[in-house]
Amino acid sequence: MSSTAAPAAFSTPPRAVTAVWTGLIGLAVAMGIGRFAFTPLLPLMQQDAGLTLVQGGWLATANYVGYLVGAVICISAPPAPSRAIQWGLTSIAVFTLGMAATNDFWLWLVLRFLAGAASAFVLVGVSAWAMPILMHLGKAAWSGRVFSGVGVGICFAGLISLVAGVTAWGSRATWIVLGATAAVFAFTLWRRLANDGAHAPAAVGAGHTPLSAQAWLAALCYGAFGFGYIIPATFLPALAREVITNPAVFSWVWPVFGAAAAISTALAARFFPGRSPRRLWAYGQWVLAIGVIAPVLAVNLYVLLFSALCVGGTFMVITMAGVQEARRLGGTQAPRLIAVYTAAFALGQIIGPLTVNLFHGGLTWPSLIAAFALAASSFTLGLSARASGDAG
Repeated sequence: MSSTAAPAAFSTPPRAVTAVWTGLIGLAVAMGIGRFAFTPLLPLMQQDAGLTLVQGGWLATANYVGYLVGAVICISAPPAPSRAIQWGLTSIAVFTLGMAATNDFWLWLVLRFLAGAASAFVLVGVSAWAMPILMHLGKAAWSGRVFSGVGVGICFAGLISLVAGVTAWGSRATWIVLGATAAVFAFTLWRRLANDGAHAPAAVGAGHTPLSAQAWLAALCYGAFGFGYIIPATFLPALAREVITNPAVFSWVWPVFGAAAAISTALAARFFPGRSPRRLWAYGQWVLAIGVIAPVLAVNLYVLLFSALCVGGTFMVITMAGVQEARRLGGTQAPRLIAVYTAAFALGQIIGPLTVNLFHGGLTWPSLIAAFALAASSFTLGLSARASGDAG
């Protein structure tokens, strides 16, 4: 669609394809590197930095606490979406490179905390910047392409870690490669957003009107989703390393996870266009629960790959559906409700690794509890959908 067809309020908006690529790359860096790069790097850090699984849980928790803090800031003082993306990506690059500059565990905690906060800014910023542009241009279905960026980033980080494990780079060199990659894309998107930020649609009548009961219920379910998925999302590569010693084999678990996430959002948008976001979210959580509980029944490469497909293939579909539902329920308050979702999700993620630590690194009971939380969330979403007349 040409800029001449756009209303004055959009004044030469970026083309839909530009919005998709900007959002996709931003989420790839924010989530693939800022949030989840530590997961495939955990086995490497166990090997060359002497990191224990419990310490790994604390580093993961620090990142999730940072994510929560970033989301809370976005709720209380919503930043301009383009600025949130620009500064968030730049900060992720700096904090990722910082992981290679020290071996101090406490500094690692601080860096992972800050990277988590920056990632929340990027997610909220991309959701508030790209989604309205796509809706205005009649390309709302392309949101699946934007959210596929998370899977692309996870797959990329997993492949880099795979190469690092096979070639014996070590974790420090891997952090440098990931940080440098984040820096390149942060610089590229900074210039893109500097040109487009002034033309992005602004929220109308945002204020701070109260959110509805349905909005808060959905946020609670989104928090259960965060708790339910984070245990396999954090510990699958470490589980694979315990079963298989060859890094050329066990390191494939995380790239498979990311590839499933990248493909799933596009497939969901294509094959389930008439399914309501709430129901798609509920159905996705049932598949996710199967992936969470599978390693409890057996731990071998095939089960772990199956789990990676179930978890990776649903968590971004649920995220996409959750953001769409937040836009429906929130109206002019949609950016604020997305930030509330992000905070609930982060809180669930914090509880996940802490639950693992509570069971002294054991994953059986935490996984069972996570699967139960996902089932309860799906039941709640289904019942509330019927109560509101959602037949999608």
